[in-house]
Amino acid sequence: MAAMSTTNTPLPSVTVLGLGAMGQALAGALIGAGHPTTIWNRSQGKGDDLVARGAVRAATAEEAIRASELIVVCVVDYDASVAILAPLANALADRVLVNLTSDTPERSREAAAWADTHGIAYLDGAVMVPTPLIGSPDALLFYSGSQEAFERYEPTLKALGGKAAFVGTDPGLAALYDLSLLDFFYGSISGLVHAYALATADGVKAADIAPYLSTIVQILPPIAEYTAANIDAGSYPGAQANLGMMAAGVEHILHAARTRGLDVSQLEAVKSVADRAIAKGHGSHDWASTYEAVTEPVTEPVTEPVTG
Repeated sequence: MAAMSTTNTPLPSVTVLGLGAMGQALAGALIGAGHPTTIWNRSQGKGDDLVARGAVRAATAEEAIRASELIVVCVVDYDASVAILAPLANALADRVLVNLTSDTPERSREAAAWADTHGIAYLDGAVMVPTPLIGSPDALLFYSGSQEAFERYEPTLKALGGKAAFVGTDPGLAALYDLSLLDFFYGSISGLVHAYALATADGVKAADIAPYLSTIVQILPPIAEYTAANIDAGSYPGAQANLGMMAAGVEHILHAARTRGLDVSQLEAVKSVADRAIAKGHGSHDWASTYEAVTEPVTEPVTEPVTG
């Protein structure tokens, strides 16, 4: 059932451009919150269920844009969003454009500069949850760019996810937050798969290891907090666990993984960064000190071609 406004003021009209799985979820959340919602997709055949719930399907992207005051675009990449939006700058004037397409901070800033040139209020955004969580109170979405636009439409944006976080006026920041969190996620999930591979190599089922991982997971929140504090302070006390000791632990895992014929590229990279930090004098400091190695990447030596 659609949520009803607690006042007589009509809810803002919203257009959603792009009806992939995420676009459909976004439009569905807006409909569920009671917003007049217009939808458009480049290819036909998507959104019938949204229309059945009350959405209006526009025949063209321009028609869709002119139907609403707030425009949300969520497509495969910025090349696709530019292809849709660039010819429609006049239609977008005096509207607020929220771009929830994933890409790099550089692309976000380019899009914001284009919008500014054409008098379009611009918010860049990043969706941090899978489609089933869109519209829920716990759904996190980052926004950056026009603070005025965010504040004006914050209640509407919270219909997409209750945790609507404005992270700054630099339009590239939402993408930066997105990539930083995903950097952590993909590294973590890759480590998880490798941990299971190490166990199954000796006949232990992954499901037998899984219940004990909660011990590791539960200590991550405080680790995240004090690691951030140490990095920001440039101080890496290692009284509880120092890098030299932990690097030795990584070496043990490496040895076991190599013995079992597993891919060790990720572990080798972890060990390499730790060794470089130790070489810089951080052996007695905590793992946060590897930041000093990460921010001073190795320059690969130039290999001269062999001539006959």
